[in-house]
This record gives sequence, C-alpha cells and structure tokens, in this order.
Amino acid sequence: MALKTLAVAALLLVAVPAVGRPQDSTGATRGPDYVIGANDVLWITSYDDEDLTGRFTVDGDGAFTYPLLGRVSAGGMTLRAAEAYLKRTLVQRGLFRNPQITVAIDEYRSQKVFVIGEVRRPGVYPLSGSMTLVEALALADSASPDAGHEAVVVRQGAGAEDEEVIRANFRDLENGNLSQNVVLRDGDTVIVPRAETIYVFGEVRAPGSYALRDEDVTVIQALALAGGISERGSTGRVEIVRIIDGELRELKADLADVVRPGDTIVVPERFF
Repeated sequence: MALKTLAVAALLLVAVPAVGRPQDSTGATRGPDYVIGANDVLWITSYDDEDLTGRFTVDGDGAFTYPLLGRVSAGGMTLRAAEAYLKRTLVQRGLFRNPQITVAIDEYRSQKVFVIGEVRRPGVYPLSGSMTLVEALALADSASPDAGHEAVVVRQGAGAEDEEVIRANFRDLENGNLSQNVVLRDGDTVIVPRAETIYVFGEVRAPGSYALRDEDVTVIQALALAGGISERGSTGRVEIVRIIDGELRELKADLADVVRPGDTIVVPERFF
C-alpha cells in the first residue's frame, strides 16, 4: 500500500549516517537539546586527548564515570549543557585551558514510544530527539494490510486526566501534508486501528466483507472492491442496508453515495 512506500522512504532517509558521529539504532538526528536520561549511551569526542573519547553509559542515578573527572551527573541535562559542563569542569580543575569536546547520543535508551495495532512489528521503540510519526511507523515496518485510514497518537498530559489524542490521516501524509506528521514525545502511544468493515452482496463478482481503508468510499468504489457488478446485476436499484438509531433500514443508493462502516450493499438482479 502507499503508506508502506512512504514509511520505507522515511526509513531510508533517516538511515543515512551523519558525518563524524556514530549512529544510534533509530538512525534519527540527534539535536543538542535532547535531554539525557538513565541508560542512554553517550558518545563523547575530545579533540585534545583521545583517552577522553569513547562511549559512556548513564547509570540509573543519572551519572556516568568520565576519565579525569570521576562521576559526572548528566541526567536531566541537554547534550549542549553536558558539553558545557565537561568543558567548564576540565578548566576549573586546571586540566585544560580551552578543551574541545562534543557530546552526542550513541544509543537512545531512556525515552520510548509505543507502536501498537495494525503494524507489522508492534513494540516499544527508543525515541530520538526529533522522531516523527512516519519514522515511528517505519521502525514498526509500516501499517499492515488490515490497517484503517488513520493513526492515533495518545499522549499523557501532566495530570492523570490530561490525555491528548492526535489523529493523523494516512492519505494526508501520503499527499505531503506535514502538519499530520506529528513529532513524538517520550511515552507517546501510536495506535493504528484495524479498518472497519463493509459488506457487498447480491449480483457482484466477489461478494463478501471488505476493509474500509478510506474515509470517503463511495458505493461504486465499494462495488469495485467486490469485483464489480455481474452481468445480471442492476446498477439502478442498488440498496444500502444500514442500522440507524438501532433499527435496520433499507436505503435506495446512488453510486456516488458515501458508505459507512457496517453498511451492507445489496445489488439486485436485473428484471430482464
């Protein structure tokens, strides 16, 4: 489906390594304002002393052990702030006059997003500083064939009841509507619901149930899903059986009418 193409393209885009920095498992861009957390793995580069360059894991207390300085508390700091702290401390201890140090993320382990529902690889994924919805779907190997027309991002607010729900339409994303490509936050849950179902019976070539993967599917598009009207079918007397206010109603349908989830489309036989 088109969403898979979009997701694969996004995965290829984020997988291009940044020059001079190690890549983490997400391949995403590491911004200097990323907040360091427990279990993150830092890559620190010193241009003055190669013994100060390497990988350093932030422990559960938010600190890591750094040569010459001992325990350094980095939890809650941004990458930019951690760089400034290391430089300042090396100068204050008389070790360097103007140390040149960069701090990047080698592996994201402290912040996570959850991707569930109709994706090929649901699970928990490490969150980069700028991961978007499309990138998260790419990590989950895109939506499955049973997916509906949208993804839902559930975000927990400050209070227990401050839950925010953000909906993103797949077709809008495919058409380049970047406002739909939500930038994710730590703890976000991405849900891809299963497509709702319609039913097509009567004089069609392949009667049965079909997934409703778009919002505005018309009767003629629904008939196309069922292989089209058979030679004995009548296009002028198509009906929709729909539940309205708890009652089953039979409605005369125009081919341009939009169907609803749960509708049953019935194509009668021609009189002659």
